[in-house]
Amino acid sequence: MAGVSSLPLVFDESVAQARPLIRRESFVASAVERSGPAVVTLETAQTVKSSAVSGLPPGLLQDPLFRHFFGTPRSSDQRSRVRRGQGSGVIFDEQGLLLTNAHVVDGADELTVGLSDGRRVSGQVVGKDNLTDLAVVRLKGRGPWPTASLGNSDQLRVGDWAIAVGNPYGLESTVTLGIISNLNRNVAQLGISGKRLDLIQTDAAINPGNSGGPLLNADGEVIGINTLVRSGPGAGLGFAIPINRARAIAAQLVRDGKARHPVIGIRLSPVPVSSNPAQGAVIRSIQPGGPADRAGLKLNDVITAVDGRAVKGPADVVSAIDRRGVGATVAIAVSRGGQNLTIDVQPVDLSRLSSL
Repeated sequence: MAGVSSLPLVFDESVAQARPLIRRESFVASAVERSGPAVVTLETAQTVKSSAVSGLPPGLLQDPLFRHFFGTPRSSDQRSRVRRGQGSGVIFDEQGLLLTNAHVVDGADELTVGLSDGRRVSGQVVGKDNLTDLAVVRLKGRGPWPTASLGNSDQLRVGDWAIAVGNPYGLESTVTLGIISNLNRNVAQLGISGKRLDLIQTDAAINPGNSGGPLLNADGEVIGINTLVRSGPGAGLGFAIPINRARAIAAQLVRDGKARHPVIGIRLSPVPVSSNPAQGAVIRSIQPGGPADRAGLKLNDVITAVDGRAVKGPADVVSAIDRRGVGATVAIAVSRGGQNLTIDVQPVDLSRLSSL
């Protein structure tokens, strides 16, 4: 058109090419690729015998009057059935050793391990420790066996990535992603007694059947062994045994078939909130003849530090003694009647203390 000039449209190809590409790779996929082949399924079988007299309370069968009229059930009257269970595990040694939970293999008469490459082999329990809910299983047969890389759980921080891997109900490498939401969570805070565990807390879903499987970091290293998931209030929180603790227990199970647990023979409670400062642990009872008794610790002593490190509560005291081990000398700082004392104590194994 007259009076109108046209200009050519020019595109800068270098600008278009400099536009960053969207990365579609997932660090989760890389992490699972690194350790996933070492995650296994454990299938257990246990023969359970039950009375053929069904529908009657067990106590009634022991009642003398009932037995007078109806007789005593013979051993041949018992029926056998097979109870089956399933869990997960992770191979950590090229010789075919794997870690899992003690409750996964507890009471098992037969143990079958399913690998990610389709192989199914028998397994034998090398040793288990109910106090830490850990067990080591040895694979029968020839390798090679895939192994997972073990990380350092002492370097974990709240907010780090956490990847839970397991084979629930035989579903290969079920993966969930979350973060580390707490460290050193004592099982007593979860209402669980009879265990000696400081757990990693994560919001990565630990599904049924994932017990014994690994908790991975972003690099695909095993940082924990999944052990339980909370139900009821606080449901959705999962917990794992720190791998450094699991590694130490596994070494004892492989060497001795059992684990040793250092104790000094005291029962502790938190310092009352009204106290100043309101931290430490109060000695509420002392095992007669135990290490604490022989060393001179007294009832109502307030433990303020162990080996020079301040303690916030009973869990810190137990953890500090665990770290030192059986036979080591532990320096326990206490407050007694306004005086500050340091008393050296030598822990003994729990089995020895129970025999006193």
